Amino acid sequence: MQTAIADFIRDTPEGREADSILRKCVHCGFCTATCPTYLLLGDENDGPRGRIYLMKQALEGQEITDRTRLHLDRCLTCRACETTCPSGVQYGRLLDIGRKLVEEKTARPAWERVKRRALAAVLPHRSLFALLLALGRFARPVLPAGIAEKVPASAPAAGAWPAPRHARKMLALAGCVQPSLAPDINAAAARVLDRVGISLIEAKGAGCCGALRYHLNYQEDGLADMRALIDSWWPHVENGVEAIVMTASGCGVTVKEYAHLLERDPRYAARAAKISALTRDISEVIEAEFGRIEPILAQKESVRLAFHPPCTLQHGQNIEGLTERLLARAGFELTPVPDSHLCCGSAGTYSILQPELSARLKRNKLSALASGAPQEIVTANIGCLAHLQSGTELPVRHWITALEERLS
Repeated sequence: MQTAIADFIRDTPEGREADSILRKCVHCGFCTATCPTYLLLGDENDGPRGRIYLMKQALEGQEITDRTRLHLDRCLTCRACETTCPSGVQYGRLLDIGRKLVEEKTARPAWERVKRRALAAVLPHRSLFALLLALGRFARPVLPAGIAEKVPASAPAAGAWPAPRHARKMLALAGCVQPSLAPDINAAAARVLDRVGISLIEAKGAGCCGALRYHLNYQEDGLADMRALIDSWWPHVENGVEAIVMTASGCGVTVKEYAHLLERDPRYAARAAKISALTRDISEVIEAEFGRIEPILAQKESVRLAFHPPCTLQHGQNIEGLTERLLARAGFELTPVPDSHLCCGSAGTYSILQPELSARLKRNKLSALASGAPQEIVTANIGCLAHLQSGTELPVRHWITALEERLS
């Protein structure tokens, strides 16, 4: 694709990066076949190719309108288009640049600004989110149905967390919403790794990974969250933790990209690169240790599971099929799931900011997951877990908790 980037951004790092990405696009349209919003709406501007043209126009200095912002807002950032693209277009990076520019050049309605600012203020702060969640549970019977369904009635018990006793140590991210919504996830991961001689620990005071505010277009706030998390983790890195383990794939894809996101920060670039290099999804860690896990798996009756691979796992981190193989080796029966590459509609805050599209995607996903008559649905990201659970009577949980039960 030929470009003529405008003077105001041409010689900036963002302008050069955007230009390089745009030039890779051959506008073949393969991406439209796997774009969830294009498949729902059938509008070229609600698919990757159309959004790329909109961002190209903005970067070339053409008029940016509220419609431009609307079409970019509707993007889930699922990055299925990146998996499909034969030219290797880094659409997610282009979208970060395009959204920032469009946000600066347009004015959102007041209610939208308030809503987005409230999300950015509440969700990354664990204690504040926990308090509001507790209040939401108390008021759940009188809340409007659309809000009540987003408030789970209870959280699963975490269970015991093994004391650190092994020479091998790995660091886990507690995250911001996961400790309140599903405290059993990291605890189960800690018990699994403890059985094979690895102590999983959390850094005191470690907060949000930065993804939430960054993708709400408070990019500087998001980068500040990333720096704060690096500071919390760094003493453990210096003390030789073997890996940083992610049980939420949405956080994992962001932390793995710290090296890129902070590459122009002279104080944090080297540390960010080290953090990214150490980061592993829990499935990658379990795969490496499975030879030691397999002999201690209990012989239990097979359970039929439908696995939902989050977009941040399969398209963001490019980890496809690994968790399914691990679960099959552990003795679970996996049911077929049509269109497993498509997003469930959670996508961070998308289910709040784009509720109608999100609800349609959730219905489609739950229909696909239920088509094989599973006993449970398992996934690898807290956002997907909470989103899917709000629409089905089937149990929905993280796959590591199912594996941990198999070891009990």
